[in-house]
Amino acid sequence: MRFGIFIPQGWRLDLVGIDPEDDWPTMRRLAQQADAGPWESLWVYDHFHTVPVPTEESTHEAWTLMSAFAASTERIRLGQMCTCMSYRDPAYLAKVAATVDHVSGGRVEMGIGGGWYEHEWRAYGYGFPEVRERLGRLREGVEIFRQAWQQGVATLDGRYYQVDGAIVRPLPVQPGGIPIWVAGGGEQVTLKIAAQYARYTNFGAGDLDEWHRKSEALRAHCAALGTSFEAITRSSNFGVFIGETEAAAEQRFEDWVARLAERVGPERARRYAGNPANPQLRGTPEQIVAALRERESAGLAYAIVYFAESAYDRSGVELFEREVVPALA
Repeated sequence: MRFGIFIPQGWRLDLVGIDPEDDWPTMRRLAQQADAGPWESLWVYDHFHTVPVPTEESTHEAWTLMSAFAASTERIRLGQMCTCMSYRDPAYLAKVAATVDHVSGGRVEMGIGGGWYEHEWRAYGYGFPEVRERLGRLREGVEIFRQAWQQGVATLDGRYYQVDGAIVRPLPVQPGGIPIWVAGGGEQVTLKIAAQYARYTNFGAGDLDEWHRKSEALRAHCAALGTSFEAITRSSNFGVFIGETEAAAEQRFEDWVARLAERVGPERARRYAGNPANPQLRGTPEQIVAALRERESAGLAYAIVYFAESAYDRSGVELFEREVVPALA
């Protein structure tokens, strides 16, 4: 199994209490520690307003961080889970990503999705189009990416985007272009886009019955389009609360809920912490290894993990690095 790690950037209220002037040194330190560790990739979220509710706490912008991490790390790959297509013109974004690929020496991943956080959409003046339009923009945008990164120029007279000879030079460092991760498990449209364009998918593996159903939907789309299901790596994200004992893991979880409650209130914090849309791995290293092995047997090949407390306490990350990664990598 391959492993990525999220770097706290504030979106999930994971920099609260840190002076804003110290946010970047904290993120840079964590990124460099990940770079020196067993992780294949580091990740940030592409969001502007915090969750579970918008607050005035720090939330740093994903692609600015991509460039900063590119210049301050040496080995680790750099991803976003996931970039919202409609927040930036896709030809412009293709150019930005190609430049960051050069800064990093060819280490960029493109996590991309249709977007969902209505509050920030409207606050930033993007409106909030229907799902059909958001996914239409996703499909047209990844076509622009493919042309830009493979041919150095993109032309598309689409329903949502029109580009006419948009030059993207130099090409990315990576032969064939930056790997595309299509995030989301919509079985009719999103996974069809993934079947056509993606090297990686990312959808929830908390419910294995649902995981199997979405995997089969992806397989069917690949068969219909004549692409290779086996060539697409399936990934999922997990919040991790790990301890030497079950009680220690549970205490780490409760400490996180208490920190959230200070900003959003106990009821909302508890509801957010238990949201099944955000799968968790909670327990001892042995329990977490067993949970991931079960998912690996179902086709999960890449786990991207989030440690809510890592800006304040890296002991959970270190325990995962010592006990979980070697057992599965």
